[in-house]
Amino acid sequence: MRRNKFFTLLAFAAFLLGTCTASAQFVEKHKSEELKIGVAGFSFRSFDIDQTLKMMNQIGVKYMSVKDFHLPLNSTQEQIDAFKAKLAAAGVEGYILGPIYMNSEADVDRTFEYVKRYGTGIFIGVPTYELLPYIDKKVKEYDIKMAIHTHGPDISYFPDAADVMAHVADLDPRIGICLDLGHTARFGASCVEDLKKYKDRIFDIHIKDETHASKAGQTCEMGRGVMDIPAIVKTLRKIGYTGVCSLEFEKDGNNPLPGVAESIGYLRGVCDALK
Repeated sequence: MRRNKFFTLLAFAAFLLGTCTASAQFVEKHKSEELKIGVAGFSFRSFDIDQTLKMMNQIGVKYMSVKDFHLPLNSTQEQIDAFKAKLAAAGVEGYILGPIYMNSEADVDRTFEYVKRYGTGIFIGVPTYELLPYIDKKVKEYDIKMAIHTHGPDISYFPDAADVMAHVADLDPRIGICLDLGHTARFGASCVEDLKKYKDRIFDIHIKDETHASKAGQTCEMGRGVMDIPAIVKTLRKIGYTGVCSLEFEKDGNNPLPGVAESIGYLRGVCDALK
């Protein structure tokens, strides 16, 4: 039996159990809880925050990266506090903000003020190369970390971890990487080797499966594509990664829950199956 098929069957069993007893209490009994599994807010881009939280509760996920369509960058402190209270009531932690795109110094200023008001001390950023010296100053001024999101072959800047480090190695160490493993594979880089090589500057991880390890690759349900998820999980354990690993499910924007649930179930199944 092929390894991917084996893990898919395990994950399917975990998924069935999860959908029957979808609760945080159930999840906490499993070894998979050792990995902080989250969901990137982009996965629920067609839904408001109440619908999003309902779906997250259905799959027992308690970590979310917050996108600005759920919490706009111009939100007041009162609006931010109300948003955070809503997440807390649902048992969900908005652990990081972003990705946030920045094309000017004014964008950078607005972003750092937004993150300061929210209080996470970290955000996922997509700046241009030219803005890095200015961001370096802001990181020092605000004591806020920025994790640069890698986008593989889709945009011309910061395609992978190696490119990020080539531009930030001499900057403040609070500027690091949000490693998108799907885009890493689509760019032709090694997820496992990048995790090992850049572990000290990886602040956040987006995980997904892809149909092909090339620009033609598209997000698919985890376990159905070409990504070696078991090898990634083993590597995360080996490097002692303690951050969140968030599923970014780009497929089926208007009906993401089935694919998100299957993918989370697969990831949990892999974590539970591996010794």
